[in-house]
Amino acid sequence: MSESPQAGGPVGAGGPDGPGVPGVPGVPGVPGARRVVLVDDHQMFRTGVKAELGPSIEIVGEAGDVDEAVTVIKATQPDVVLLDVHLPGGGGIEVLRRLQGVVQSRFLALSVSDAAEDVIGVVRGGARGYVTKTISGPELTDAVGRVAEGDAVFSPRLAGFVLDAFAATDVPAVDPELDQLTQREREVLRLIARGYAYKEIAKELFISVKTVETHVSSVLRKLQLSNRHELSRWAAARRLV
Repeated sequence: MSESPQAGGPVGAGGPDGPGVPGVPGVPGVPGARRVVLVDDHQMFRTGVKAELGPSIEIVGEAGDVDEAVTVIKATQPDVVLLDVHLPGGGGIEVLRRLQGVVQSRFLALSVSDAAEDVIGVVRGGARGYVTKTISGPELTDAVGRVAEGDAVFSPRLAGFVLDAFAATDVPAVDPELDQLTQREREVLRLIARGYAYKEIAKELFISVKTVETHVSSVLRKLQLSNRHELSRWAAARRLV
């Protein structure tokens, strides 16, 4: 297989017909290569990943937050999206939610976190796998290829954990009350339950205090609860904290 061209160039570079979409490099496709969008809010990490991936991978786009990721993925329709879990604008789960049924791309979470909430959250959201950032370049190249073929891929330590979590008899497959909340409302709920003040939640989620208040009011209304103390108890009972 021939060596793929330099993927990326300046962010926002376009092809011959115009400036293109920010984060989408203006380079021709490589026959046979796995087309990948890399989503992570650290530019240096993205650069390192591109350097480590094998020639069978072509990076067709990059993004550093949720809105940019959604735009770039829609524009490029990649085979696989390498998706960080923690992103400005709502995290990887928000990217999955907004693209559900919109693109045919498969998603592989690539994160420093191995927390249960993060792993289960993105898998429930539709990711085909989850690997940590300790993975080597050849291993990641192989994981991308396997996910593109439809396999589920997990870092060795996480595989058994994921199976155990979904097989647990005390975890309901469907929670009608929880399912009526949007992903953003769930994020606000979890932070409320952990004791965060509204200003702290706004800073954590990159939203305004007014928006936090709106989400809290919506959650209270949907769950028919009266205050944040009842919200905390509700979240704790469902192991969301």
